[in-house]
Amino acid sequence: MIQLDHIERVFQVGDQKVHALHDVGLKVERGEYLSIMGPSGSGKSTLLNIIGLLDRPSDGQYFLDDKDVSLLTEKEQAKTRREKIGFVFQFFHLVPRLTAAENVELPLVLAGMMPGERKQKVSEVLQAMGIGDRMHHRPEQLSGGQRQRVAIARATIMQPTVILADEPTGNLDRASGKEVVEILERLVDNGLTLVVVTHDPELGQRAKRQIKMVDGSIVSDTLRSV
Repeated sequence: MIQLDHIERVFQVGDQKVHALHDVGLKVERGEYLSIMGPSGSGKSTLLNIIGLLDRPSDGQYFLDDKDVSLLTEKEQAKTRREKIGFVFQFFHLVPRLTAAENVELPLVLAGMMPGERKQKVSEVLQAMGIGDRMHHRPEQLSGGQRQRVAIARATIMQPTVILADEPTGNLDRASGKEVVEILERLVDNGLTLVVVTHDPELGQRAKRQIKMVDGSIVSDTLRSV
């Protein structure tokens, strides 16, 4: 499903070239649950951004569903991202002036779905997240855990095949974080592929497959013993 071959990412910083990723190879099958861990500056978020088509590799190939998406135009990448990939971030990235329902509805608006169908789908997904009674509240009126549920609802509303979560519990208390992780893990039970970037060893060790990065390279790739 996801295949990265010899991925390099080099940033120009002043007169210096910084190698954020070096010869990264990774294959992820449909329905896998993996974590990417490592110290700050190890390349975790850069790798996630490339998988999520938010950034392009400097060299190497990225295949998504057997298609070399690194060769797509910006417009083609945006379409692929919208249809196949959902994002969950540490700081939620909700639009402050919009209600929970309106935030979740945004991807459907961009996809051109008719208003009646949009409202129905948004109501269903927010009910499934346990926050149907908060759908008309703006983000500032929601708790951190509720905001992250809205973000997950928005990430899954287009029924993507991949969910990319960057420190999804990093801005939550322990109880809310546990609830959010359990919601994400239920998505895996329903067949989605989940990739989690985290500094939290406890969260990382919940994944069935654990990737560790150091200095832009993958240094270990292990399966959790059952």
